Amino acid sequence: MPGLYLSELTLSHFRSHKSARLMLDERPVVLYGPNGAGKTNLIEAVSLLSPGRGLRRAAAQEMARRPDAPGWKVSAILHAPARIHEVAIWSEEGAARQLRLDGKPASQLALGRLARVLWLIPAMDRLWIEGAEGRRRFLDRITMSFLPGHAETVLAYEKAMRERNRLLKDQVRDAHWYLALERQMAGSGAEIDANRQHALALIMGAQMQAETAFPAAELELTQTEGEMPEGAEDLREALAESRFRDLVAGRTLVGPHRADLHAVYAAKGVPAAECSTGEQKALLVSLILANARALTRDTGAPPILLLDEVAAHLDATRRAALYDEICALGAQAWMTGTGPELFAELGARAQHFEVSESCGPSRIELNV
Repeated sequence: MPGLYLSELTLSHFRSHKSARLMLDERPVVLYGPNGAGKTNLIEAVSLLSPGRGLRRAAAQEMARRPDAPGWKVSAILHAPARIHEVAIWSEEGAARQLRLDGKPASQLALGRLARVLWLIPAMDRLWIEGAEGRRRFLDRITMSFLPGHAETVLAYEKAMRERNRLLKDQVRDAHWYLALERQMAGSGAEIDANRQHALALIMGAQMQAETAFPAAELELTQTEGEMPEGAEDLREALAESRFRDLVAGRTLVGPHRADLHAVYAAKGVPAAECSTGEQKALLVSLILANARALTRDTGAPPILLLDEVAAHLDATRRAALYDEICALGAQAWMTGTGPELFAELGARAQHFEVSESCGPSRIELNV
C-alpha cells in the first residue's frame, strides 16, 4: 500500500527548538526524554500539516522561540501516495502563518487533502467529562479528516452566526437584517450536520469491522437542547422562529453549534462520562484507531498519527496491543514518552529518538 509519512522534519526557532532536524523512514517514530525537553513541540510542528491551528490550537506568535526570535519555520518532506511534496510553513513577526507547497503558495485546505493527520493528546483525556465544546471540536477534527472542506464550512457558519449574535445583542428586531444571515447559517449548518453524521457512520463501521483490544463506543450526535432541524430549509425556519427567544438570550440557541457527542462503552452499556479514567482513555484510543482504519479504506493510505504521552493510563498489555495495531495499520505514528522502556515492545519496528535539552540547538539522537 502506498504510504503517507514524513522523511524529513526541520524546525527553526519553533517553540523550544532553536534548530532541529529529523531524518525518517515510514516506520513509527518514538520520541522519549524528560519533561520539558520539547517532545510535544515536535509533534505540534507535524500537526501544522493539517487544517486548523494545530494540536495546541495556538496562534502563530505563540509558536516562536522566545525571546531570541520574532518568527519561526517548519519544513517537511511529505511522502503521499501519488508523489513526494516539499512543505514549508512559517510566520514572521507574529503574522499569520504562511504555507508553500512544492515551492508555491498554497492553502491549508490543499495541504489537508494531501496529509491526513490525527492526534491524541493528554488535554483530551477529560473529553467525556468536560463541556460539549471540546467534544464538538473532537468530532469536527474527525470529520475534517474525511472531508477537509468541512473546516471552511464551519468557519462560514461561525462567521454568519457571530454577525447574527451581534444583531441579537443590539436588540435589532427588524427581520430584514436577519434574512440573509439565516440563509447562510442554514446552508452551512445543514452541511455541518450532514458531514458529522457521515463521519460518525464511518467510525462506527470501522469499529464493527475490526478485531481490536480496545473497547468499541456507541456514538450519537445529540443537541444540548431540543433537536437539530433536518435540512437547510428546516434550519432556516427554526432560526426565524427562534428570534424572539434568541433576542432574550442575546445569542443563537438553535443550530449545529449546540451539538454534543454522546458516547457509551458498548460492551458495558456505560456512558463514557461514567467510566474509569483508564476506560475513558481506552475509548479515545479506540476512536482514533477506528478513524485511522476508516481513512485507510477511504484514501488508500493510513494517516499520520500523533500520540502524545500515549502510554498514560494504558497498562502493559494494552500498550503492546496499541503498538501491534499501529504497525498492522502501517501508519507513521509519532509517540512521546519519558523513557525508552515505554516503547520496548516496538523494538526495531519503530525508529527511536532521544530528545533532551541542551545549550543552543536541541539535541535529538537516533537510538537504534
